Amino acid sequence: MKDKVIYYNIYAAFLFLCIGLMSLQPSATESAKPSIRPMVVTTIKPLAIIARSAVGDAAEVEYLLPGNQAPHDFAPPASGLRKMAQADLVLWVGPGFETRSAKTIQRLPSAKRIAAIDFADEPQGSSPDDQHNHSLATDPHIWLNPNKANKIAAQLQAHLGLPIAAIISQQKIAQLEQQLAADKDKTYLSHHDAYGHFAEAFGLAPGLSIRDASGEVQGAKSQYQLRKNIASANVSCIFVEPQYQDKDASVIADEFGLALIQLDPQGMAQSLNNNAYLEFIDNLVEQFKVCYQ
Repeated sequence: MKDKVIYYNIYAAFLFLCIGLMSLQPSATESAKPSIRPMVVTTIKPLAIIARSAVGDAAEVEYLLPGNQAPHDFAPPASGLRKMAQADLVLWVGPGFETRSAKTIQRLPSAKRIAAIDFADEPQGSSPDDQHNHSLATDPHIWLNPNKANKIAAQLQAHLGLPIAAIISQQKIAQLEQQLAADKDKTYLSHHDAYGHFAEAFGLAPGLSIRDASGEVQGAKSQYQLRKNIASANVSCIFVEPQYQDKDASVIADEFGLALIQLDPQGMAQSLNNNAYLEFIDNLVEQFKVCYQ
């Protein structure tokens, strides 16, 4: 009988210990709860591509602008305003690009917004974005230059306390430049003035454009001069984008016997993943090469 009492006491003590240890473990519901990550909201998808590549899985990344709407005409709806208010960081190009959104974005605390153009086109330590007066005389399509994309990524990483790491290596940039090297003496015509940063990054001849950087139709004098330039330049094709009407591009294509080549400079077909920018710029180089073939 005494042995049984000892046995039951040992068993009870063991059971009590197990229950105590189990109480220290998180419940299934608690362990299944996702960790809270910072939220980065960008105005346009190209900046979301840079942001996701920069932060990886350390933050959530969302963008506001639909692919069929021009950034210059975009005013954030109520849902977009809520997202920006809740975000830990808002990334936009700058007041000269998202013109209708500028005042709204500039009302956000300066500590939670980054104007990409301040770090891509200006030296480090330049004044805050709301002191700049960027206009479309400055090409705002900075995401098309991988060196400038790396600068933007570094600012995001620093802001979130992440290690500074390039989203595309200099070796990869050099490889892409080599792929385009044979076509450096050729040029292109585009729907609007958008590819100067891309041409700069890869040493290409600057292209001609039918419309200005905001997509507005240029005057008759400019159109006449454009046709004179096309006749004398080594133009290989006309680049068009899916979100723009290309009637004027089609007219010129027929007039000069040029092929229309579709580009995706906003990365609308690009998925947001940890290698998004590398894939995006790689695909854009391939699209450019079609023009020169």
